[in-house]
Amino acid sequence: MIDKGEYSFSTCWNIKKHTIGREMVEEIKRLGFRYVELNYNVTEEMMKTIEPMIEKGEIGVSSVHNVFPFIDDKDYDTDSVMLGFDDEEKRKRSVELLIRSLEYANRYGAKAVVVHPGEIPFEYNIDLDLKKLYQEHGRASAEYQGLWQNMLERRQRLSPRYTKRIQDSLDEVSDYAAKKGWNIAIGIETRSRSYQMPTLMEAKTICDHLEGSPVRLWYDIGHAMMMDRMGLYDNLKELEEVKHYIYGVHIHETLGLSDHWCPYVHSKDLHFFDHFLEAIDIAKVKVYELKAVCQPDEIEESHRLITSKIAAGKGQ
Repeated sequence: MIDKGEYSFSTCWNIKKHTIGREMVEEIKRLGFRYVELNYNVTEEMMKTIEPMIEKGEIGVSSVHNVFPFIDDKDYDTDSVMLGFDDEEKRKRSVELLIRSLEYANRYGAKAVVVHPGEIPFEYNIDLDLKKLYQEHGRASAEYQGLWQNMLERRQRLSPRYTKRIQDSLDEVSDYAAKKGWNIAIGIETRSRSYQMPTLMEAKTICDHLEGSPVRLWYDIGHAMMMDRMGLYDNLKELEEVKHYIYGVHIHETLGLSDHWCPYVHSKDLHFFDHFLEAIDIAKVKVYELKAVCQPDEIEESHRLITSKIAAGKGQ
């Protein structure tokens, strides 16, 4: 496997097959990666065998994914209202948990913390029903469009309120980080469910409001592709508007509405993903976020295509 240089690799790929942290990281190192992103399922127990690797320089940590390390609490998992909670106690707890993730990132020399900042609350997972209708009837169908418009009306009506609350929470975290002297980006990630925040324009609003803070856009390529397909925003058009806000990227491709596949390799489309090469190139932190079924040879080929295409675009 070739040395992947500055590129990093998320532990989401193999975390379910390991209980010992060191073994999980060793497997990623064998793919040629010098850096890992520690995802939100990494436990304190796993870190007992990973921390010595970090201290000895055997592996670098590019980023950690909030909430880190893992906590078993559905109120603060990756799909929650999080920094936008109406309940002030819960919102404060979300702020504390993000600060905790930043503390670990600082300890490990990471450049960024990836954050799912929040969502518009619904009584149930309406996105699951939307994806089912999309797959069974198509985006243009009356069935899909009827439920989509219901979701969109509520989402658009409540977005300013939750955007403001997320901004305020991030402002608090940024102030704390500044007092500590931490130089760590807080990357707000484009999400995989249509009621979740931020859209690219919501991210722009938040970043503009917090200009001068460490809050930046974490562009998850596969998620943005999926939201474009569902009709939430025009990914390629809006990417042009937000690309200078990008700090980090999650690199993966979406087939239909299924994400975390190897770019180019699984879609068999050798051209469409080219639209995202500039975003990858300008990102300070570049992380592959792939599913467990992706095989080492597929990961290798995907990386070869991405890096060779970026180099060719620069005339190298």
